[in-house]
Amino acid sequence: MLLIDLLDIYSLIVFGAVIVSWIQLPPTNPVVRFLDTATEPVLAPIRRVLPDMGGLDFSPLVLLIGLRMLRGLLLTSGSGF
Repeated sequence: MLLIDLLDIYSLIVFGAVIVSWIQLPPTNPVVRFLDTATEPVLAPIRRVLPDMGGLDFSPLVLLIGLRMLRGLLLTSGSGF
């Protein structure tokens, strides 16, 4: 199912963005720029809704949980497009 595969790929991209943020590569790095471009439009609204957690960013975790829930919903409904 294509949509489920796309959700899995996007989950890996989000996870990659988390790993790169720990490594702290320069913002000019092409990998960093790609991951930021792919994830920031989705993570920014989640950050605005989440309360301040003392410098910890839980928005990728919230996004990954949401992606997993959507994936499960698609699998149980049988409509993977």
